[in-house]
Amino acid sequence: MFNRILCPVDFDGNSLEALRMARRLAEQNKAKLYALHVVPLTDPTVVSAPLFAEQAAQLAQAELARISNAELAGIEHETLLRFGHPAKEIIAAEADTNAEVVVMATHGRTGVSHLILGSVAEKVVRESSCPVLTVRMKAVQASAGRGIKTASGLTGSRPI
Repeated sequence: MFNRILCPVDFDGNSLEALRMARRLAEQNKAKLYALHVVPLTDPTVVSAPLFAEQAAQLAQAELARISNAELAGIEHETLLRFGHPAKEIIAAEADTNAEVVVMATHGRTGVSHLILGSVAEKVVRESSCPVLTVRMKAVQASAGRGIKTASGLTGSRPI
């Protein structure tokens, strides 16, 4: 059904759970998975902006390499690093990779935080030329007495 899957990640628990779902889709469809991270542009009027941008890029590249080894070993995949506005870059990466589905996390912000921050997932859903599967963990809870974090609300809740 899908040959190319795009999964934007920002390295938090929600996006890593979306990556795991994208991996399962890739395995079921023998598809190539593109894991994308977008580094937002820094304010060019800030003197140290180039240094922050370089550090952010290095950290993001290291984290992409880590998830490539830890989460994506054994399937065909590629990691992508882009710079700019996340929603715009996700849509551009969708076109560049000819993705047939986008699997991404949503943080479920509401109210003032949604108005101020907007929703990257919402913008991608509106502008995407392919289906977008959004993944939201209903709750991340510590298991009683064990300190294990679990993703509840997803089929087959398991430690993350």
